Amino acid sequence: MAFVRGAAVALIASGLMLSACSSVPFIGKSGDSRPAANAQQAGIGVNAYLWRATLDTLSFMPLLNADPWGGVVNYDWYVNPQTPNERFKATVFILDQRLRADALNVSITKEVKDASGGWTAAPVAAQTETDLENAILTKARQLNLANGG
Repeated sequence: MAFVRGAAVALIASGLMLSACSSVPFIGKSGDSRPAANAQQAGIGVNAYLWRATLDTLSFMPLLNADPWGGVVNYDWYVNPQTPNERFKATVFILDQRLRADALNVSITKEVKDASGGWTAAPVAAQTETDLENAILTKARQLNLANGG
């Protein structure tokens, strides 16, 4: 008799423990567990579309390092085969978790080869940085729309 009582208690206890694993929502709580469209998602510390668009747009340049939590992407020197006497380096700062134009800053450094074969700093046209920012923003918007945004 004691064995049957012990088995019944174990059966009831295991049933109670398993009932805590159900997916029935609490009273007054919505059953929809999807995140809101404007909610910040866990993961990287910056806007994921700007991050991916930066990597895609500047994929022709050698990647030096990337910090997805700080929002900084550094590219190493790139020499265009058509203009071997100049090289470019880029740093992209993603400043916000929202997809906005002011959440992006591109900085370009340019060097030209002098007569002795050494590299010397040269000015970069302001439009170059603006054009790269616009290309990244366009790609980010396309990625957002493709994802149902």
